[in-house]
This record gives sequence, C-alpha cells and structure tokens, in this order.
Amino acid sequence: MSDPAKPSRHLSGMRDERYGEVVLISPDGNGGLKGAVYTTYGLNDCPPDKWNALDAGALAARFGVPVVFLNGPRFWTIDEVTTYNWGGVEQFDGLEARWAADVRIPPDVDFSAGAGGKHYVPTTVDRDTEYVLKAGRPVYTLEDPDGRTFVLQAYSHTVDPGLTSDSLASLGDRLRLPEGWRFRTHTPDEDLHVRTADNKATVVQDELENTYMLHAR
Repeated sequence: MSDPAKPSRHLSGMRDERYGEVVLISPDGNGGLKGAVYTTYGLNDCPPDKWNALDAGALAARFGVPVVFLNGPRFWTIDEVTTYNWGGVEQFDGLEARWAADVRIPPDVDFSAGAGGKHYVPTTVDRDTEYVLKAGRPVYTLEDPDGRTFVLQAYSHTVDPGLTSDSLASLGDRLRLPEGWRFRTHTPDEDLHVRTADNKATVVQDELENTYMLHAR
C-alpha cells in the first residue's frame, strides 16, 4: 500500500529509454511464487557491460532466493510516470536498481528456460503508478476477447535484440495472438493516462516479452 507521508516521484522524457529489471523470486507462503522487482530506471541506463555480467544463479545465492530472473534490457513506450510507492536501492554486482513492485507469479511459469512464461495471461503486480502517453505519439495496444485494452508500456530485447521503436507498428504481423485477441496502433488526440487500481496493475506479455498494462476505465 502507498505511504501517504511519502511524496510521489515524477519522471518524464521516458519514451525509448533503456532499463533493466532484476526480479527476486521466492515462495509467497500460499503455495505460489512472488517476485520483488528492482528497476534500474532513474538510476542508470542499464549499461550493457554491467547487465551482461550479471549471473542470476550467483545473485539468487547471495539474496537467499530460489530464482533470480533478469528481465531486460527493456525500453519504455510511455512518456511519463508518477510513482506513489517505491523502495530502497540494492546493488546487484555493481548495478544499482530500486524496488519498484511485487509481482504474483502465475502457475507453471518456467524461468529456467530464460525468457518468460505464460503469454497473454493476466498477471497482478502490486504497485501504485500512473503512466502518461502524450497526445500525438503512437500508442500500441492489445485487446482481449472481453474487450479489455492493454497498453504497451515497454518493449524487450530478451527475445529479439533487434526490436526497435520504429518496428513496433508492425508487431501485429509477428505476434501469434490467441483467438479473439487483436493488436492495434493509434495516435491519441489527448494525453492517455493509465492508472493502477487499488494499488494493483494487471499486465500481460506477448511472446517477445513486451509488456502491456490494462487500461482500466
């Protein structure tokens, strides 16, 4: 839950900025798994030499967790964020990253295979944020069979290191979308605000590990 005594943090100029996430995965006490997500954004640009030198197994041993997942490098597709809850900074073999969220890991996700897990499956993330996508700039979305809209918040180099912001408009030609899903690109006339609900975000990932957040209206 957000701390009302803690001031919010606002960051802008984010679109296409590079970052990485270190996710410390451990049992949640209820037979499932949870992940503590640490992000480099706002501290550094996830330098390739430091990121590539990270050893997930060694980090897991150091932090006393079964698994560490290195999620990145990633690149924002939003323009601004206001964060209402955040944590301290950790050092991961010389790479600084700040606690940003806790994520509930869906069943049957296999991190031993490197990238990812279940694609197009909603996952709950405990965080309190508001994203802004500026008017006149492209917005990329997934729509599920129930008509819910998920807004692309970041694209990933985990699966395809050659993915760029210029190629996002053609993602729909590459993705193996489940029946009833569709990919859309549009340019809003007004700023688009994507806010968490009750300190929780619902996100999905595609098979390229790009992440989309539910736009709850």
